[in-house]
Amino acid sequence: MTTMTETSVARVNGVPLCGVDDVPDAEGLRQRACTELLRQAAMAAQLLSADDPPPRDGAISAAASAAIEQLLDRHLQIPDADDAACRRYFEANAARFGSGEAVTMRHVLFAVTPGVDVAALRKRAESCLIDLRCAETEGSDRFARMAADLSNCPSGAQGGNLGTLRQADCAAEFAREIFGQPEVGVLPRLIHSRFGFHVVEVLDRAPGSIPSFEHAHAAVALLLQRQGFATALRQYLQVLAGEAELVGIELEAGTGMLVQ
Repeated sequence: MTTMTETSVARVNGVPLCGVDDVPDAEGLRQRACTELLRQAAMAAQLLSADDPPPRDGAISAAASAAIEQLLDRHLQIPDADDAACRRYFEANAARFGSGEAVTMRHVLFAVTPGVDVAALRKRAESCLIDLRCAETEGSDRFARMAADLSNCPSGAQGGNLGTLRQADCAAEFAREIFGQPEVGVLPRLIHSRFGFHVVEVLDRAPGSIPSFEHAHAAVALLLQRQGFATALRQYLQVLAGEAELVGIELEAGTGMLVQ
């Protein structure tokens, strides 16, 4: 477990994000910093009492959660996606809205755990990916051997085999990278999920059915709305980070107004 001294604890405007003996990984620390920026902005907007207790182990109060929702409703203006935008997106990504697609795959998982050096872990995963993409495949099963030796998933004992999965069987961020794609074989990129970095080999795809635009329209509009929200939130956080005193944490800071 990573430890740090009292003076080096990551802080946002003087508020500590963790204890000296309980430091989350880099992504967890970044998430805590973003939440604290929003909590303090809610206080500044008088949506939250100034005596709201600071987060404990990254958890904020119920009042802070409600105030942050009000703050975002006030500052993030997300326009509705019009029919033309929805149609353009659907035509370029129709397979994402299909149903019934089944993918047979295996993986090597490099798990992100508390205290792990994420940069070093990514380098190990990238090295594995390059090795597997460059290796001769005929007459050997190097993927299975590397999964057995390196994977942090129990599937490593079966050569990394995950079986045949459908989109609902997978974490959303993992499924987005796998389903609705034509690729077969070792994918040319790492897949990053909440569990860590995955080197994935697609062994087979059984295509599902693609709906008409009219049937998919509501799902497309919702997806574009969520993407718009994520973009606006990221820009708002950049503005807040640019105005804050950050210690022990790096966030992308913006200097301009929130772009709508």
